[in-house]
Amino acid sequence: MNRRELLKAALAIPFLPVAVTGVTSAWAASGRKMAHALRSRVRPGEPGWPSPADWNALKESVGGRLLALQSPFAGGASSPTCQEALKHLHNPFYIGDQPALTQTSGWADAWVSRPSTYAVAAQSTADVCAAVRFAREHHLRLVVKGGGHSYQGTSNAPDSLLVWTRHMNAVTMHDAFVAHGCEGVQAPQPAVSVQSGAMWIDAYDAVTTHGGRYVQGGGCTTVGVAGLIQSGGFGSFSKAFGTAAAGLIEAEIVTADGVVRIANACVNPELFWGIKGGGGGSLGVVTRLTLRTHDLPDYFGAVFGSIKAESDDAYRALIAQAMRFYQRELFNPHWGEQMGFRPDNVLRLSMVFQGLDQQQAQAVWQPFLDWVRARKEYAFADPVRVLALPARHFWDAEFFRQHAPGFMIPDDRDGAPKNHVLWAGDEGQVGWYIYNYKSAWLPSSLLGEQRQAHLTDAIFASSRHGYVGFHFNKGLAGAPPEAIAAARDTATHPQVLDAFALAIIADNGPPAFPGMPGPGPDLAEAHKASAAVDKAMDALLHVAPDAGAYVSESDYFQRDWQRAFWGTNYPRLAAAKRRYDPEGLFFVHHGVGSEAWSADGFTPA
Repeated sequence: MNRRELLKAALAIPFLPVAVTGVTSAWAASGRKMAHALRSRVRPGEPGWPSPADWNALKESVGGRLLALQSPFAGGASSPTCQEALKHLHNPFYIGDQPALTQTSGWADAWVSRPSTYAVAAQSTADVCAAVRFAREHHLRLVVKGGGHSYQGTSNAPDSLLVWTRHMNAVTMHDAFVAHGCEGVQAPQPAVSVQSGAMWIDAYDAVTTHGGRYVQGGGCTTVGVAGLIQSGGFGSFSKAFGTAAAGLIEAEIVTADGVVRIANACVNPELFWGIKGGGGGSLGVVTRLTLRTHDLPDYFGAVFGSIKAESDDAYRALIAQAMRFYQRELFNPHWGEQMGFRPDNVLRLSMVFQGLDQQQAQAVWQPFLDWVRARKEYAFADPVRVLALPARHFWDAEFFRQHAPGFMIPDDRDGAPKNHVLWAGDEGQVGWYIYNYKSAWLPSSLLGEQRQAHLTDAIFASSRHGYVGFHFNKGLAGAPPEAIAAARDTATHPQVLDAFALAIIADNGPPAFPGMPGPGPDLAEAHKASAAVDKAMDALLHVAPDAGAYVSESDYFQRDWQRAFWGTNYPRLAAAKRRYDPEGLFFVHHGVGSEAWSADGFTPA
C-alpha cells in the first residue's frame, strides 16, 4: 500500500463507533485537502535553502547558539572525536550531550541516526521561538530533541534544523501552584516545574532526594521529561500514581506560528489535552512543564531473581501459578514493573513496590516462593531477593554509592554532576540498534478465572519464540480510581485504563551508528530476530487480538498506528493538530497528522 492509499484507509478508521467515524471521515477529507495545500520542505543545495546570510541572522538572534552538526564518527576511526565517542559509547549522559547523536543508533530497515544540518542549542524559550519561525519561513524540516530517547527515530532527521533543548533543564519546586487563568477554579497544590531539556534524574533528585516528595515520571533516569509526558508516560510506580501525562498541571509550548502559549485546563484546553499523551513533537515545542507532586511513601523496594523449570510442562505450570499469584496478591497499587518469560523456561522477576516495608513485601511473596520450593521440577537460577529502602533514597546517588554499589552506574566523565546515575539494568539500551520492538496492552479480563488458562497458553506459546516481558506498571487496571480518572482525561489510548500490563517483545544488536568503526549492523541476524519477535507477538495476540500499543514503545512499521496508539482519541487529536499546526510544520514518524506527508516528512503525500 502506498502512502496516499494508507492516508485514505487509515483515516477512515472503520473500527470507531458511528458517531466517531463521522468525525474521522471529515478529518480524512480535510486531511487530503491539507496534503494538497502543503508545500514541500527544502534540503541543502535546493532552491530556497537559506543563504549564509540567513543562517547568520538566525545565529545572531539566538546569541550565537547555532551549531553546524557532524557525527563524531565522521572523521574516521583515528580522529579524536571518534575515539572520545567510542570511549563513552555506553554512557547515555554523554550521548545526550551530543546534538549529533541519539540514544538509539537505528532500527533495521527503518532508520539510522544521522544528524541534522544545523541545531539551535536553545537556552531560552526565545531561542525556541526563533528556530520555529525560521523553519516555518524557510520551509525547513524541523526536529525537536530533549532526551533523544525515541526508538522511532523522531528526534533526528538529516537535512533538517534541530531544536535542541538539552540546556533548558531547570527544576523548580512549588508549595502551592495554581495554573495560569485557573485562579479561583483550581486549589493550590504542591508541584514542580521542569524545563523540557531536563532528564528524570534531575526531577527525582530535586523532588524526592532533596524535596521529600514524589513526582510520577519515567523508569529510565536519562529519559527526557518532556518527551515522556507527551507520550503518556509510565514509570515504575504508575500503578499507584497514574501516568506522567495525567500529572501535568500546565505547560509552556511554542506552536507552529512561533508564539509562546500557556496550556492548561483553563487556557488552551485542547492543546493541553493533546500534549498529555498525544505524542512528542506533533503539536509544538514544549519548553516547560508543571507537574503535581505527591506525598512520598515511607518505602520503595524491589523483588528480583529467576526461576527455571526443568520441562515445558513444568514451565507452563509455573506460568499459570505466576499469573494466579499476580492476580491475587500483586494486582494492586503497591506493585509495578516486570515478570519476564524466557524461551529457556525461565521466569525472570524484576518487580518493584511502594508503601510496604521489607517484611511486608516478603510476606506477600512467601506463598509463591514456598510453592516453588516444594516442587523438585523448579530451581532458583538466581536467588529471589526482596529489598526495601527509605523512599527518599530511591534515586539518591550518594546513598547507592555507600550502601549498594553496582545498582546504579554514574556518568563517568570528569566533572559530571554527582546525581547523574542510571540503573544498571538500563545500560544495555544505550546506543542499541533495534531489530524489532512490539508492545500490546493486555485487558484485565485475561486475569479472570475463565480466561487465565488461555492467557497461560498464550504466554507459553509466545515464549517459544523469544523473551516476553509483562510490564505491570504500564497498565492502569488495579490502580486507584483517582489515577484512572486522571488518565481518562488524557490523549493516551483508552485501553490503558483497563490493561493490567503492557506486553513488550523486542530484540536488538549492539550500537551501530553510521560511520562507527566495525562491521556495522548484522542485517541477517536482525531479520531472523525480527521474524521471531513477530511470531512471539502473534502468539500472544491470540488472546488480545484488538490490543493497542504504547506509542513510545511500539513497532516502527505499525500499520494501523492511529488506532493502535490512540484509538477513539485520534479524531480529537487530529482536530487539535489542524488548529495549532495547519501547515504541518511539526512532523514525526507516525505522529498526529503525519499521514499528510511522505515517510521522510519532506513531501506532501
